[in-house]
Amino acid sequence: MPDTFEKARFATKAVHAGQPPDPTTGAIMTPVYLTSTYVQEAPDVHKGFDYARSNHPTRLALERNLAALEEGSWGLCFGSGSAATHAVVTMLSAGDHVVACNDLYGGTYRLFTKVMERFGLKFTFVSTYDVAAVEKAMTPQTKLLWVETPSNPMLLVSDIKELARVAKAKGALLAVDNTFATPFLQQPLTLGADLVVHSTTKYLGGHSDVVGGAVVGRDKALFDKLKFIQNAVGAVPGPLDCFLVLRGTKTLAIRMEKHCANALKVARHLVEHPEVALVHYPGLPIHKHHNLARAQMRLAGGMISFELKGGLERARRMASSTKVFSLAESLGGVESLIGHPATMTHASIPREERMKAGLTDGLLRLSVGIEDVEDLTADLDQAILRSLEPQAAV
Repeated sequence: MPDTFEKARFATKAVHAGQPPDPTTGAIMTPVYLTSTYVQEAPDVHKGFDYARSNHPTRLALERNLAALEEGSWGLCFGSGSAATHAVVTMLSAGDHVVACNDLYGGTYRLFTKVMERFGLKFTFVSTYDVAAVEKAMTPQTKLLWVETPSNPMLLVSDIKELARVAKAKGALLAVDNTFATPFLQQPLTLGADLVVHSTTKYLGGHSDVVGGAVVGRDKALFDKLKFIQNAVGAVPGPLDCFLVLRGTKTLAIRMEKHCANALKVARHLVEHPEVALVHYPGLPIHKHHNLARAQMRLAGGMISFELKGGLERARRMASSTKVFSLAESLGGVESLIGHPATMTHASIPREERMKAGLTDGLLRLSVGIEDVEDLTADLDQAILRSLEPQAAV
């Protein structure tokens, strides 16, 4: 990152950090270098790039940009958020133990339990907003504490500072999946976390047109380990993917302000709706972690989950009845999405485990976009009304 932007404020960093004009042409946008290899002046004498899996100029620009936004010293990019998560746990060895939040993305749960357990890692899932429960779950073999905050999809908030204290006391690393919040809303490294993980597919890309992941940190030893894994495993993003995420981060600040403003209005609207049984949104005073969210986050985010009166079948009917909200996987794009976690994003988690975390069969999740909020609330109202009628199901 150029020294010019080291002390710049967030939105300025988002636009400029790690992205100086192209020295050859003066192009203000980082070029998409479509090359797999680089000519060397002599064996192992080159300009910092030898093979695109190992290093790539477009990827390097994105890695520096994300490091700046998270107040980190380095960043590493991967082909997906799951690949970034895999890289972190791949640092561990057979017999090591991981404590993870019990309300987390279904793909992360699947990776931990169906893939990494086969290689001798052990996982315990607890409510990480309960610091005492985390402390109780830690063992001498615990090497990693994995946290999503706000969590997916219950929007629970964990105290990063307290969890960092617990992890450090036990000799474990704290990794925070910051996908829901983004560095605009919170910067876990400044609160004591060792690593920050992102699915850049979501808010960082912001336009539902790219898949990617990233890990950001400060410790040089962790960088060396993860850089080795990145190169050895090879789950890296292509240059166009990196370009698209860089384009997305330029508008991250202004988009997140709109996402958050819309989500707060939608959440308040749902709370007042007579057919809505429960709303989960940290920006509401009724949320049990509202005060922590206010202290730890700049704004409360663009994600909401809620339950209608009537359970599973009614939830399915509503999810199939929206017109502005699109029924789809993923989140964080400019367009609003609705999803049914139990059968979509979290279907890989056994029902009994979902229920323990409060994820009921009737829960719906909203990724609130940047459309006019009046259109969003009107769409939810008509879909809730249609969900009363069995024939509304598609």
